[in-house]
Amino acid sequence: MIRYVIWAPEAGRVEVEVAGARHAMAPGSGGSGWWAAEIDAPEEAGYAFRIDGGDPLPDPRSRRQPHGPAGASRRFDPGRFEWTDGAWRGASLAGAVLYELHIGTFTPEGTLDAAIGKLGHLRDLGVTAVELMPVASFPGKHGWGYDGIGLYAVHEPYGGPDALMRFVDAAHAAGLAVLLDVVYNHVGPGSRLADFGPYFTPAHTTPWGEAVNLDQPGSDEVRAFIVDNALMWLRVFHIDGLRLDAVHALEDHRATHILEELASSVASLEASTGRSYVLIAESDLNNPRLITSAESGGYGLDGQWNDDFHHCVHAAVTGERQGYYGDFGSMEALAKVFTRAYFHDGTWSSFRGRSHGRPVDIFTTPAHRFVVFAQDHDQIGNRATGDRLPATLAALVSDSRREGLLRVAAGLVLLSPFTPMLFMGEEWGADTPWQYFTDHTDPFFAGAVSEGRRSEFASHGWSFDDVPDPQDPETFQRSKLDWGQPDREPHKSLLDWHKSLLALRRSRPEFTDPRLWTVRVDYDNAARWIVIHRGPSAIAANLGDSAVTLPLTAVRPLLSSTPDITVNPDSVTIPPAAFFVATDNCSSSPAELRSGRFPGGGRHVSAVPG
Repeated sequence: MIRYVIWAPEAGRVEVEVAGARHAMAPGSGGSGWWAAEIDAPEEAGYAFRIDGGDPLPDPRSRRQPHGPAGASRRFDPGRFEWTDGAWRGASLAGAVLYELHIGTFTPEGTLDAAIGKLGHLRDLGVTAVELMPVASFPGKHGWGYDGIGLYAVHEPYGGPDALMRFVDAAHAAGLAVLLDVVYNHVGPGSRLADFGPYFTPAHTTPWGEAVNLDQPGSDEVRAFIVDNALMWLRVFHIDGLRLDAVHALEDHRATHILEELASSVASLEASTGRSYVLIAESDLNNPRLITSAESGGYGLDGQWNDDFHHCVHAAVTGERQGYYGDFGSMEALAKVFTRAYFHDGTWSSFRGRSHGRPVDIFTTPAHRFVVFAQDHDQIGNRATGDRLPATLAALVSDSRREGLLRVAAGLVLLSPFTPMLFMGEEWGADTPWQYFTDHTDPFFAGAVSEGRRSEFASHGWSFDDVPDPQDPETFQRSKLDWGQPDREPHKSLLDWHKSLLALRRSRPEFTDPRLWTVRVDYDNAARWIVIHRGPSAIAANLGDSAVTLPLTAVRPLLSSTPDITVNPDSVTIPPAAFFVATDNCSSSPAELRSGRFPGGGRHVSAVPG
């Protein structure tokens, strides 16, 4: 006998349809809204629920949707999988290096099993954790994954739940943690979740419409649906942590926020499994409360993406100032994020037309709680043509300067005090685009997305026909990585540069030191150079058009992006678009790296005044 259960608090009658046969379900006691039925049926039989005689609907908690998120559900027994990661102890952001990838475009096959074949590449690169973009079941064969409908099921074209288990087990065997991007702020178009009960509420609105119901009548079970989903990925699939999409869109006015409840539940799971897990928020708020401990009045998350850092690096490297890049790009802005994490920490945001953010307590907040990057899926894919940084620069500067600036961007990210993240292919300077692609099967949604995307950019001056059609299969195909590039120049040299940076990060404790208050920065806005002091070492970048001579005295070079850097006893001359790392040449104070007067309009920034 198999027990089927479903939460449908507003239904007058519920049936479960198993292998084509309908069976009445009995309501639970006390008005809980749960219905149940025990049916003698094969374990692999497809099933669906009918609410008050309506259409057959898939189980919202189904772990297998073999025919897509709108098809019949199928039971999945995770106990059949034989794990080999018994000695694995979980993940931590301290010292971590993340690698964001999308299963559908990471390999030509676009499957989890194919991605296993690339784990050796990631291990040799020097990253410590893979961050998978969403794998929950969504409409069609390909998409970014943020329009998930079957939130408990693994997308079948990726290989389904068994394939995810194989991937995680193989990653752990390679010494790599696995993080998973999950979306709890909305569901994709075509979802029938609202047919079951008050999963959404008109009391709050989001960019996707009615908000997920986290604080209105019926929200206890909605919150349980979210928390149980998160724990399932960690417990059943051995995922090491979750990236929580756009948490600023989680409208919750309860005394205990859903994020705090989630963090508490994960802490409880850690105690029972003996493994460590991480929760990372994507947030637009610049609010350090997210990563402040619950004991100190925060939500207790382990980390958050820091878009301000990206904007500073991108604007400094490319010179772009449109839209939200308007406040960024100066060496002063770059110096601030290296010492204060946020650029907007209560300051005026010209893009928002108001002040934004809140200061970070740099004495109590370790830097590894901020995930930083020069590229990610959003910052590339939300551009009209999905051009990665190499392609953007190719249209602006010479090839030699482009290669230099790519090395500078990588150095700033990978030797920062924060948790660095690479986007798939970034390590070799992939110039294949990462475009917005969908495969909506409903003609209405397909047309709306196709027309809406191109019309949006047309309103900003783009030609309608120049913006890729998300529904065109070629848009998806263009976004796949070209794995022939890492063996060809200039990609091979850039890949070696990333490996060298990550090896240096591992070998020198100052580069993983999370104490923001120890970071000191010198810079010149006009000449466009910056020197970041990390313990006994210094990181120097010249983003200007002319060579610059800096008074870094008695230094021993650790890494250079070009052989054209000249090291003298009392100075270092760095050509344009170049990156240099050095340490003091003796056991004396690291202040020797800061001795002398910096040229021109050089300024000094320290987290600690004085």
